[in-house]
Amino acid sequence: MKKILCCWMAAWLLAASLWCGQGYAQETPGVQVTENAQSSAGASEAVLELQTPHALVMEVSTGTVLFEKDADVKVHPASVTKVMTMLLIFEAIEEGRLKLDEQVMTSAHAKSMGGSQVFLEEGETQTAETLLKCIVIASGNDAAVTMAEHIAGSEEAFVARMNEKAAELGMENTHFVDCCGLTDSKEHYTTARDVALMSRELLARFPQVTDYSKIWMEDITHVTAKGSSRFTLTNTNKLLRAFDGCDGLKTGSTSYAKYCLSATAQRNGIRLIGTIMTAPDSRTRFAEAAKILGYGFARCTLYHDDAMEKLPQITVRGAAEPLTDVRYAKEFSYLSTEGEDFSAIEREIRWQEEIKAPLEQGAQVGECVYTLNGKVLGSVPIVTAYVVKEAGYLDYLGDMWERWTL
Repeated sequence: MKKILCCWMAAWLLAASLWCGQGYAQETPGVQVTENAQSSAGASEAVLELQTPHALVMEVSTGTVLFEKDADVKVHPASVTKVMTMLLIFEAIEEGRLKLDEQVMTSAHAKSMGGSQVFLEEGETQTAETLLKCIVIASGNDAAVTMAEHIAGSEEAFVARMNEKAAELGMENTHFVDCCGLTDSKEHYTTARDVALMSRELLARFPQVTDYSKIWMEDITHVTAKGSSRFTLTNTNKLLRAFDGCDGLKTGSTSYAKYCLSATAQRNGIRLIGTIMTAPDSRTRFAEAAKILGYGFARCTLYHDDAMEKLPQITVRGAAEPLTDVRYAKEFSYLSTEGEDFSAIEREIRWQEEIKAPLEQGAQVGECVYTLNGKVLGSVPIVTAYVVKEAGYLDYLGDMWERWTL
């Protein structure tokens, strides 16, 4: 009886210790991982402990979140605000509303900006590209306001567009008051997740931003009524020299916001974004950005189909032309966090049952489906390469004549 009792107590103690261990792992202070992050990381627990209150790691091509910690809490972003400013600048260039060699004049309002600045004078002109470098490399508040006024007519109008863009990107917990993050207003806020969203949009659409954000030092020349003088831009992102593959993106710090960073790095074709918000000091900001980025790279591998099968011409019922060219709507990428064997990935072209004219250019007529061991990884739409017109009376008559003369 005594032996049975001892065995029972030992089993009870073992179960209790296991239960307590699980509870401790789930409630470890300073670490929060969402269901999505857990499943995409392929683990039920995160091993990261951070002093930083708010952080997130995202893969750019798929938007997969690999790790997060209180990523939806509203915080002040300081100069990380300029990620949105940079995005709108590149959009203006893409739309032809701004040219890199365009001369831009500094206003009295822009000159009056304090904090991080490149000391532009009222009436001073610089090219848009120079001012872009001042924003990206040296986080110049005066340069940011100068560009905002030039693009939108006023900083207020530019900020309104910033908030519109945030809504378009699904940044549900973001509101901007200025274009540079200098304000201490409680109405100027965002989150670690929203910073990652706007950073992803910038990097995915305008990867050339890293041509500027990876510059460590560069000189610009001030030409004013006082004469000509040289000023050296020094990058505020110390991670450029401390983390392999880092080539951006934006730092920020004020006494109110503390220390923030949207960092990006690329290794083996994988680009990650790591956001750190309200870190207690600058050293922690960079160290923990490196920590979460390293964690992200260790967790994932990326499959990219760079040899997509050549597509044949297809027959569209009722079309004026007998054969129609088609194309893939995009390239295919798949992010794995489970160490899968990509050599087993299979592709299958699936055409729609009825493809009938008329069709607009880019109309979907099929898809290429990717599977791995029976699991569907994703698909790429197959679309028409041009407008497909419906056959008219003369087209049918010509076709009949051609058949008769053969």
